[in-house]
Order: sequence, then C-alpha cells, then structure tokens
Amino acid sequence: MKILSGKLRGRNFYMPAHIRPTNNMTRKAVFDLIGHDLKGLDFLDLFAGSGAVGLEAISLGAQKVTLVEKDIKCLKVIDKNLDILGLKSTSYEARTCEVFRCDAFQTIKMLSKLGRKFDVVFVDPPYNKGLAKKALKTLCGYDILQPNCLIIVEYGKWEGKLSPDERFFPVTQRKYGLANIDIYKYEK
Repeated sequence: MKILSGKLRGRNFYMPAHIRPTNNMTRKAVFDLIGHDLKGLDFLDLFAGSGAVGLEAISLGAQKVTLVEKDIKCLKVIDKNLDILGLKSTSYEARTCEVFRCDAFQTIKMLSKLGRKFDVVFVDPPYNKGLAKKALKTLCGYDILQPNCLIIVEYGKWEGKLSPDERFFPVTQRKYGLANIDIYKYEK
C-alpha cells in the first residue's frame, strides 16, 4: 500500500496479511471528508492495524499521532512501517508518532488519566463484533476529546446503525463497499 497524500505521498508501507485494512479508496475518502490540512491537530487511531490511517495523518501534518493496537503481528508491521518511512529516528516526525501496545478501551482510560486530548479520532475495529458502538460509548465516558473533535468510525455494513450519545453530532454517513463510514463532531 501507499501513502496517498501529503509530504510522504507515494511512499510504500506494509500491510499485515491477517487483517482487513482500510482500503485506499476509503482512506482517501475519509481525508477528503475531514480535510487534508491536519497541522496542529492531535490524531488518535484506535485499532490501528498497519497504522495506515495514522501514517496518512502524519503525512498531512498532524502535530501528534497516537496509534493504538494490541495484536502483536500488527505491532510488528507498524514498527516496520515507522522504520521504512523514517519515523523512528530522532527526526521531528518521529516525535509526532507514538504507539500504544494495548487494548483500545484500556488505552482510552489511560489517556484520560494522563490528561490527553484529541482533535480527530479514527475508530476502525474488526467488523461485526459490536466494537464500534462500544468504542463510541467508551469515548463518551472519558475526557479525551477536544471540543469540536471529529470522530470517524468505520464499521461493517451488517452491524446496523450506530446510535452514539447525543454529544456526537452526525456530520456525514457514507458507504464504501462493505464499509460504513460515520463522521461525528463532539459537542461538549
């Protein structure tokens, strides 16, 4: 796969064989919907997989990107991707990316305790396990979202409509093949 836009555009990265990645068309659509200028924004990628969405956010200038993944095979691929893209050195870009090797729900709680706040959150759990709904509920229960934070949720088309807390104002809902993409703005 390739980075689609920004300063790392065209650079290749690895994809774990055992996961369902956010495909290029969907990833491009997400950033077309939320914008390509992420300068100064803190970006959280829950259920990061290969890190593709977070890597795209780095390429588009996000101030800080936090990747959260618990699968050891995916973590090895994320580590390899950071290395081949030059994001593991002491460069400025290396300091913009951090990886949490932990369950997404535990990480949300931990980030809240640390006082961390995010401007954009991307949630892409394994499909058809109810994890998208659980992630929205957990995000609402812990204080890690900046006012007007954008929350992008990718989930399987068979999972049914998400019904988040009333503080999540729907911005748009789209379908891309087997994927649904819902974008919400968090209103405190």
